[in-house]
Order: sequence, then structure tokens, then C-alpha cells
Amino acid sequence: MKALTVEMLFELKQKDLTFTLLSKKKGLSKKITTPELSRPGLAFAGFTDTYAYDRIQVLGETEVQYLKSLEPSTRYDKIKKLFSQFDIPCFVISKGLFPTRELVFLADEHNIPVIQSRMKTIALYHGLSNFLQDWFAPSKSIHGTLVDVFGVGILVTGQSGIGKSECALELVSRGHRLISDDVVHIKKRMDIIIGDVNKQLGHFMEIRGIGLLDIEAMFGIRAIRMQKRIETQVELIPWRHNMDYERIGLKERFNRILDVEIPIIYLPVSPGKSIAAIVEVVAMNHMLKVYGHNAAEVFNERVQKEIERKNRIRTYLETDKE
Repeated sequence: MKALTVEMLFELKQKDLTFTLLSKKKGLSKKITTPELSRPGLAFAGFTDTYAYDRIQVLGETEVQYLKSLEPSTRYDKIKKLFSQFDIPCFVISKGLFPTRELVFLADEHNIPVIQSRMKTIALYHGLSNFLQDWFAPSKSIHGTLVDVFGVGILVTGQSGIGKSECALELVSRGHRLISDDVVHIKKRMDIIIGDVNKQLGHFMEIRGIGLLDIEAMFGIRAIRMQKRIETQVELIPWRHNMDYERIGLKERFNRILDVEIPIIYLPVSPGKSIAAIVEVVAMNHMLKVYGHNAAEVFNERVQKEIERKNRIRTYLETDKE
């Protein structure tokens, strides 16, 4: 898990979330350890049995108005008791609201940063949540190439030099889009995995014998994407005459990446075979399966019906002879 401090959050999202620091800078080194957020209205009211104090505390108009409605001495006591009991990372206040003087004073005393945002509460909440979910998402890097083929994110993997980049280059020339070549950075969000562009290499592609190609400059902005959900993996493997390859497709194989299962197809590579064309077919076949049409099952059903028909005819002829 990547470390995140309040100072890093402030610097990274200051412009997007219109942040202004209301407190002193002493507590900015505090760590944020969870992507979850908390609305501490009940905690200020005195109910702290289930208070999620280890999260960023978002204060909206309801919480601010509640605190302002209290008598100054009562307000001071409630805030001091809360800050003394719990190690809170920071407060973020929405709608450009100014908190009470007691809150800022006691926050400085306990080294708790107080940040103001001009955004509405719901927009601020979603902006913070999306950033934190992305920051804390499980991730890994995989040696491979990610392409968007007919809207399907296909991760092309295989041993070095087998032709992953060449396959992706032909797909781009056919009008499809490149996300990342050589190394794909993958993050898990909810129950899906998303591949991002390699920030070091960008949309450059290495083709052995030629060198680096700038795909964006060569094919235009429509030939690239920054990220894409990974829905299918195609593993390129060398052709071997003695290997038993899948012929019909009834048996589906899956690969688990970051605890998410995606279909995987082992595609043998041999001279003269258009891998790009087959990857296009893989993408279209995946879309058909998503919409409920499985070609292998349809074919198998037709074969079974034909066998049953012939068995009935055979039974009828044998009965007629008797």
C-alpha cells in the first residue's frame, strides 16, 4: 500500500478540490491509511461507540451548523473531548464554510489539519473518495501489451520476443487503440481490473529491428487511450506439433489477476498466422458471450440434436424391420 500523508493529499488535490489550509502546518505529516471517509456529526453529538476516527472527516453544512448552534462552552468541551480521545487524520470542510474558532484552535493544539474546500459537499465527497480509492487500490505491473479492440480491453502476454508489440502495432493500424506496451500497470477497483498507460514509456512502442515508435504521433490521438478495463487475456505461445490445443472452445480457462478472474486464451503462434485478426475475433467473440451467445455451446447443441435425430431414425428403421 502506498503511503499518503495529509500534505501529499493537499498538494495533489489543491487545485482540483479547491483546497485552502485553515490550520497550522504542524499536522500535515499525519498519515491517511484508508480510502474511506467519515461524517462526524454523531461523534460531535457525543455518540462515539462506532466512530470511524481513522478516516478523513468531511464536514458539511449540517455538521458546521450543529456546532454553531451550541453554547460556546459546550461546543469547546465536546470538541476537546473528541480530539483528546481520537487520533484524527484531518478535517475537510465543504462549501467554503468557516468552522468555529474552537474547532480550529483545538485542531492546532492537537496537530489536526483543517482544510476548506469551495466545492459542494456531495461533489467534494465523491472527489475525495475517487482519489483515495484509486490511490489505495491493489496494483501490480505485468509484462505485456494492453489494447482496446472493439471496446474490449485485451491484455496480450507471452515470452519476450514472441510478437506482442507487433500484434498491437497491426491492431493499431486496423483502427484499434493502444493503452500500454511492454509493461502494463494494473489496478483493482471494486471487482474489475484496469490497466493504465506506462508513465515512463507513454505510448511509445518498441519494435525489434526498427526501434521505438511514437504511436500517438504516427497514428493520431484516436489510436491511444490512457486506461482501459481488462476483460480478456491472450497468452501467445510458440506452436508445438505435439501439444493438444483447444479445438471447440467448450472448456473456458481463467486467469486470476489481483483476485479477479478473467478469461484467458492460449494462442499458438506460427509463421503466416495473422495474430491481430485472431485477436479481433477474440474481442468479438467475448462481446457475443457477454450478450449471451456462446458459439461453442450453440454448435454443441446442434451436434447433439443431430445425433438424437439420427438415433430416432435408426430406432424407427430397426423397429420397422421387426
